[in-house]
Amino acid sequence: MWDIVVASGIVITLITAIPVFIQMRKHPKGIHILFFAEMWERFSYYGMRGILVAYMTQHFLFNDALAQGQYGAYTSLVYLLPLIGGFLADKYIGTRKAVAFGALLLVAGHFLMAVEQAPVTQTITYQGATYEFASEGRQDQRQTWLVVDGQRYEYGPAEGGGIAIENLPAEAALPNVLPAGSYEMGERGRNPLFVNIFYLAMSFIIMGVGFLKPNISTVVGQLYPQGDPRRDAGFTLYYFGINLGAFWASVLCAGLGATYGWWAGFGLAGIGMLFGWFVFVRGRLLFFTPGPSQLPDDVGRPPNPELIKKPLFGPINREGLIYILGIVGVAGVWWLVQRQPVVNTALTIASVGIVLYFIYYMIRNCSWIESQRIILALILIAASVVFFTLFELAGSALNQFAERNTQLPSDGFVTITSGQTQSFNAGFILLLAPVFAMLWSWMNRHKLDIGDPAKFALGLIQVGAGFLVLVWGAQYADESARVPLIFLVLLYLLHTTGELFLSPVGLSAMTKLAPAAVVSTMMATWFLASSAAQALAAMIAQETAQETVGGQVLDPHAALATYVEVFNRIGWYAIWIGVGLAVASPLLRYLAHPKVTDASKGARSAPAAAQD
Repeated sequence: MWDIVVASGIVITLITAIPVFIQMRKHPKGIHILFFAEMWERFSYYGMRGILVAYMTQHFLFNDALAQGQYGAYTSLVYLLPLIGGFLADKYIGTRKAVAFGALLLVAGHFLMAVEQAPVTQTITYQGATYEFASEGRQDQRQTWLVVDGQRYEYGPAEGGGIAIENLPAEAALPNVLPAGSYEMGERGRNPLFVNIFYLAMSFIIMGVGFLKPNISTVVGQLYPQGDPRRDAGFTLYYFGINLGAFWASVLCAGLGATYGWWAGFGLAGIGMLFGWFVFVRGRLLFFTPGPSQLPDDVGRPPNPELIKKPLFGPINREGLIYILGIVGVAGVWWLVQRQPVVNTALTIASVGIVLYFIYYMIRNCSWIESQRIILALILIAASVVFFTLFELAGSALNQFAERNTQLPSDGFVTITSGQTQSFNAGFILLLAPVFAMLWSWMNRHKLDIGDPAKFALGLIQVGAGFLVLVWGAQYADESARVPLIFLVLLYLLHTTGELFLSPVGLSAMTKLAPAAVVSTMMATWFLASSAAQALAAMIAQETAQETVGGQVLDPHAALATYVEVFNRIGWYAIWIGVGLAVASPLLRYLAHPKVTDASKGARSAPAAAQD
């Protein structure tokens, strides 16, 4: 892992970061503190995400369907809890304390992830005798063997189903072929204590993200006075920090996890978040040096400091009660994260409820133009659900595709693990975000802006086309059913350009289209849509589930055929939805009434806050 991948990452970082750091000098005091704090938060999140599914299937030997479901419940809750964390910060403790508390919960969660038992062992029982599987390596570098009479033997799928054991001697107690139904698979060594520690760790992370994620973006906005023309550029710098953290997390945490052990990847994510916490709390990049905080004192403070300090129960005040409830709430999250159907039901109820609320609000409070703008915003949110459902397969189905069916180089000069392929998207963002920013500015200056609905349509077409690229690449698979890496790279390139067409544009559109009285609710709906997309992505990923033995897919050719079928279907669905949205875009753009000035919007700006 310490080869050209890291060297290339350093070059990309230097090329893209130097102009960003120069630009920071023109922005309010404290922007660099938030930049690095959020960079480390995203480092911790993406460091864990890049190896989470592989950890579940290879360490705990969860089957594919269970691991994908757990991953979906986890990521859905990660995007759902910020609704609560943002409300508590706005109403009571302020964004600054919410970020600091959330960061501590994240540190606890990531360090708990590094607490692991010995790997679970797969067993096979045939005619009353039980045999174990031996394994070495992690992620795509994992190899497994069946141990018979103290010797290791490779295995694979048998014709007509079952397991074929290679080079097994005639005198062995097992036949060369074990027909389907003639044996039973089992596991040894799965300790319920460590499984529950694993779920507890994820729960701390979910709760921590809930307090930190929505509020650190708010602190960025609070640095800029109303109408400050530097605001959009400031959020662009912040967006760069998000992707810089995501890029290096995928490179380093996945690489350490493959080379030294899962604990190393998860532990590094925790160390990164601990750095982020120190930077934010001390308000200094060199947090161990003396001196005052470089964050302005009036930024992120509680709306009513006297109220939260007022005792409620003996020495416990409102602020302390929120912290206590946040920690106690981890138990509720622990229960939810193990129950994907319950999470999906809650998301369905919340989605229906928010749509009914907006219908009620439009009937009671909105003019005809305001109602049309809200309708457009809800249509764009629905389109974003489609986009992010496919885009968020990166951490699950696409991660496993890289592990099982991609030709990953490992020749001493270039070594890329399956988890490190997660860095492709963030790397392309670092390179292309400035290009797209200049493109939008040029189009605006020349009055060539195609409108938000058309940009969303192009985003959907690109995310669908990315999957069709992999379908195309499958015809070039080698004899072990592995597709050349270039096709996965092209997929992430198309997904990245699609993201740049849709994600920042969508956030800006929400602030422009929603009336001032419900702009926060509209942004919360955007978060809810991201959460729903995670749940839908898990359902699609479960369609790609394969039979595994010892944490390794039994039949790579069958796996590739399944991926091709699923990717082809969802790719065309996304493209046709995108085409339909493109055809309707002139009408949808009319719903925005861009030439009509809404006085209620004059008092607020529309920051292009980057949602990740």
